[in-house]
Amino acid sequence: MALYDWMTGLIGVGAVVGQFFFAGTGLYMLLRLLPERPLRWKRLSFLKLRSSTAPDRWLRVFGIKRDHSDYADRELLLAGCGMTFDPAWYMLFRKLAMSVCLLIGTLAIVIFRGNLMYIWFQALVALPLLLVGALHLDRAWLRAAQKMRSLQFTKEIYVISNQLLYFSDSNLNIHAKLMRCMSYTKAMRGDMERLLAEWYHDPALALRQFKLRIGTDDGMSFVETIDAIRQHESSQYYELLRIRISDYKEKLELAKESRKESTSYGLFILAGIPILYTFQVFIYPWVREGQKLFQSLG
Repeated sequence: MALYDWMTGLIGVGAVVGQFFFAGTGLYMLLRLLPERPLRWKRLSFLKLRSSTAPDRWLRVFGIKRDHSDYADRELLLAGCGMTFDPAWYMLFRKLAMSVCLLIGTLAIVIFRGNLMYIWFQALVALPLLLVGALHLDRAWLRAAQKMRSLQFTKEIYVISNQLLYFSDSNLNIHAKLMRCMSYTKAMRGDMERLLAEWYHDPALALRQFKLRIGTDDGMSFVETIDAIRQHESSQYYELLRIRISDYKEKLELAKESRKESTSYGLFILAGIPILYTFQVFIYPWVREGQKLFQSLG
């Protein structure tokens, strides 16, 4: 009987998590419909955090070493996600959140150890442990975020490259052409604005800094093509740009196919939630009654 009670609690926790997931997804979709407003404080947020470094004393307390391979991996992943602050702050937050979640789970087990079969107790213990697991596998999440950022940059680079190809017969210089492409950027807008502002001082240095800020393979090839067009206003380099456009298009099509496949797997997993409901509401009561009948016969 204890096994069946445990299965009931586990199914209930899965159903509650599924409800929260669908509710959060619906709320997110509703918020996406609201008009976006520019945040006036966006450029001032976390200003001190970006310009400061984490204290070494805190790093020693949590056992974080800057020369460790895990720190170097997360530093590269955070840079690929566009994070400009000290990676040690992220490492400290991760360690602190994992410690707090483990403490909450341990206290819940010690205080409510007599209520192991209740759904609320299982949720109270499972949610902190799930959060600890997600933080422990944070490199997978960072890689996914880096991939999404790279794909978004590739989309915008593809659109900008097409616009530059459209302006190939114009007498405007490359700086003016890039200025006319600003309206097609969203994720790259801040980096593009900085590039065009630094262009007047030193175009080569501005392009080099722009390439480092983007940090993607497609961004590097795009900057190299822009630099070649800047130095030599020739139709041959626009042919090179046309080749780059075909490469960007191929990558976007491959990413689209991969996204469709991932979506199908996700829908297959989500389809298991109604099955859990069906088992809990219709099938499990019959299984429990049959178990009682067999026990009475025995």
